[in-house]
Amino acid sequence: MSLGYVGTLTVRVEMPWVSNLKEKRALVRPVVERLKARFPVTVARLDGLNAHDWEIIGVVTVSNDRQWVEETLTLAADFIAAQGEYRVASEERGIVMIEDVVE
Repeated sequence: MSLGYVGTLTVRVEMPWVSNLKEKRALVRPVVERLKARFPVTVARLDGLNAHDWEIIGVVTVSNDRQWVEETLTLAADFIAAQGEYRVASEERGIVMIEDVVE
């Protein structure tokens, strides 16, 4: 029996029509903040912070119920795709047992 599960989601969003970092932040930051407020997840802007036309958003959640982790990551991915004025170029999900992460 597992202690629990860690679920991760990384989403690459692209906005090739954006011409500066300020405009990109105005599109991405509100989605990240609403995601944190709406779901029991931790969210971070992981990569592309200095690029004006793309960014990678990371989402993590932990639970003792694997199905709940899967559902939460699906809801978070759907929320990211629906909220922003960008296109989702790729997304990756992973779920591991806590025992595999902690020694």
